[in-house]
Amino acid sequence: MSGLIGKKIGMTSIFDENGKNIPCTVIEAGPCVVTQVRTNEVDGYEALQLGFDDKNEKHSTKAALGHFKKAGTVAKKKVVEFQDFATEQKLGDLIDVSIFEEGEFVDVQGVSKGKGFQGVVKRHGFGGVGQATHGQHNRLRAPGSVGASSYPSRVFKGMRMAGRMGGENVKVQNLRVLKVVAEKNLLVVKGCVPGHKNSYVIIQK
Repeated sequence: MSGLIGKKIGMTSIFDENGKNIPCTVIEAGPCVVTQVRTNEVDGYEALQLGFDDKNEKHSTKAALGHFKKAGTVAKKKVVEFQDFATEQKLGDLIDVSIFEEGEFVDVQGVSKGKGFQGVVKRHGFGGVGQATHGQHNRLRAPGSVGASSYPSRVFKGMRMAGRMGGENVKVQNLRVLKVVAEKNLLVVKGCVPGHKNSYVIIQK
């Protein structure tokens, strides 16, 4: 599966040929450097390791610097492996946004925005206790009963309760590529992708 590492720039909207306003996300996709080629003989599987976004050498370990030096490039902030890459690449090759075409569909994976500690209404869509009736004074957004009485005398695993929300790996599938701006390494896809502005995303085709 071919792909690139990118950075989410932000959202905008464009008009199609019928005059319809389409919401879209702009992604800075690549260029990525092939930092390692995995083979069946050495690693037991075939994959390409790509690096994206230059990193200051003083913030890198000696081992990482040596690894990137083999590929003839500087240290990278984000490194991702892609299996079953469509084209054959060599160590140090540069892969840019030109591997994508307008009109095709891609999957975009990223880390969703962190929401912090949230209650059950926001986190799971609960309606609140009694739907604000039956004399509930100030606990309209409470979770209500969470378990049985003397048996089993515990709360079952997986009970939907308040807790940390967001900050999870999310993949959005089948986003149509609306525009490819090769000279600026920009990819415009229909709809929204996970993550905040300037967060790293993985684009797969």
